[in-house]
Amino acid sequence: MAALDKYLRYVLTPFSWLYGFGVYVRNKLFDWGILKEVSFDIPVVGVGNITVGGTGKTPHVEYILECLRYKRNIAVLSRGYKRKTRGFIVASAKSTPDSIGDEPLQIYEKFGGTVKVAVCESRVKGVRELIRQFPKLDLIVLDDSFQHRYIKPKVNIMLMDYSRPVYSDDILPLGRMRESSHAKYRADMVITTKCPADVSALDMRLVSKHLELLPYQKLYFSTFVYGGLIPVFPDDCTERVLLNDISEEDSVILLTGVANPRPFVNHFRSFPFKKKVLHFPDHHDFKKSDLHEILSKFNALSGKRKFIITTEKDAVRISHNPYFPVEIRPYIFYIPIGVRMLETNFGYDFVPDLLQAIER
Repeated sequence: MAALDKYLRYVLTPFSWLYGFGVYVRNKLFDWGILKEVSFDIPVVGVGNITVGGTGKTPHVEYILECLRYKRNIAVLSRGYKRKTRGFIVASAKSTPDSIGDEPLQIYEKFGGTVKVAVCESRVKGVRELIRQFPKLDLIVLDDSFQHRYIKPKVNIMLMDYSRPVYSDDILPLGRMRESSHAKYRADMVITTKCPADVSALDMRLVSKHLELLPYQKLYFSTFVYGGLIPVFPDDCTERVLLNDISEEDSVILLTGVANPRPFVNHFRSFPFKKKVLHFPDHHDFKKSDLHEILSKFNALSGKRKFIITTEKDAVRISHNPYFPVEIRPYIFYIPIGVRMLETNFGYDFVPDLLQAIER
């Protein structure tokens, strides 16, 4: 296996160099002003990463919205990944995952009463449209925007997975990096995400040492906080189910269609019930064949009671899927994910620091 890994590394390294050189040239074109960055009169906060796979962008965008929505008139702009439409669209009660994408719809369903949510493949056009249609806006949050350099945010936030730090990774296809770790210097704030809740001050210091951030950059650490079970189809659910009440006599399918299901699956490790993991690709559009597989595996479960637990993002797609089997709708639940900022010895406090940076 070690010999195979060494061979694959040898084969992939030239492609990684070529990819990295292409990204380097593109960034230099922005640095030299050949490719233009646009600034706007109202503050723009960009949230993103430099790696493929989940770093928790949507939960962190939601955390920012939760903290600031009563302090600012906010809009969120996303490209709407895997939507089946084009152009600028403002989310509404009629929106679906096909029309705006699953993550923007998730944000709209949580914050649509206090925050504008829009999608557009051109971020510059999208921001201009938001400002034109909603002149009272005084803050725009860009979802997944770190590589999108045509807009120069007032505050640039880079997320980094605690278990996949940028300083020990390689550029695609050798590793998971979209560009060199040098890109971290474009960030005003760096959040190390998905940390263990009990991460030590020493481990935080080691991350800080390896990152080698500049004096003006601030480093934060966050962890996921999981809520209770919520029915995906509340009209079909006849009883309230508590996670702690599912016993060793019961069986659960952990259903995921996210980039990195490991934190979600690991959350249930200490629970006594029997578990079966069923994983699909990120942003997966569940076809009839997938739903047949889910139904078959559910029917094959043993146990006194049987349930399906999925992620919040998957629940958005599943709840809008008219073909999801009626007979198992009462037994599928999702578990919401929130963000908690961890205390550090660096003297930083994320929300006041963000507000100060916005108002600077």
